[in-house]
Amino acid sequence: MDGKFQSGFVNIFGAPNAGKSTLLNLLLGERLVITSSKVQTTRHRILGILTEPNYQVVFSDTPGIIEAKYKLHEKMMSHVKSALEDADIAILMHDINKPAENLAELTGMLKLKVPVILILNKIDRLSGDVPLATVLDEYAKTYPKWNLLAVSAKTKQNTDKILPLILKFLPEAPPFYTDDNISDRNERFFVSELVREQIYGLYEDEIPYHAAVMIQAFEEKSTLTVIKADIIVSRETQKMILLGKGGSMIKQLGINSRKSIEEFLQRKVHLELFVKVRPHWRDNENHLREYGYNS
Repeated sequence: MDGKFQSGFVNIFGAPNAGKSTLLNLLLGERLVITSSKVQTTRHRILGILTEPNYQVVFSDTPGIIEAKYKLHEKMMSHVKSALEDADIAILMHDINKPAENLAELTGMLKLKVPVILILNKIDRLSGDVPLATVLDEYAKTYPKWNLLAVSAKTKQNTDKILPLILKFLPEAPPFYTDDNISDRNERFFVSELVREQIYGLYEDEIPYHAAVMIQAFEEKSTLTVIKADIIVSRETQKMILLGKGGSMIKQLGINSRKSIEEFLQRKVHLELFVKVRPHWRDNENHLREYGYNS
């Protein structure tokens, strides 16, 4: 060991549903960020910190890049902008089954000036019509300066090659965080995200996109943690869908969320959920600030 220590910010960019959050969880060996098959699951920039004896990689999962239609979307895209500014290395993720033109559109918007690792994800779903080698060759010709990897974050195929490639470009620097940190976010934040993840899994249509979760109480007692959370929606009809007939859906949401939170916190949880209607909250600066969506 020569005493060299590497440290830096490795920020993950891509279109919605490219697999960024799945990849971050895999690289950290922790289920840190929520995932869903629906787009726009990630709304915040979330740091995940991987510390080893010779290096510290500060990963950053960013929201999928979209056209902003609400103030909420603007906040989400501001996280992408800040991640562009402090990146030492950029991981650009693209679903290999989506058109290459979609990636070209993103790269034009991002204007990346740091080493880029282009990860073509979801090779487990690639149809057999065109050989993988041919597809990779096309991307290599289009982006000759980038480092190319074809992986499946879901099945972990080729993902062991990502970290060695990162370390090839990671700067020599002291660590940014103490080695007991795995994120810059607190437990309350992750608990609210876990409830939101269950909303994505349980409800269809527009409900997940209109819902925000706010932790009102987080009290650690000797035998369990008592958590009270508000679920904010835009319309009364959405509240009725969230509650379900006779409160059946909110009860199921509570059961699913509690299991997920207990697994994360590694202790017993008493969870109470309340549904509140705040019209147009996604376009209201004060509400967005209150629910943790700061620019």
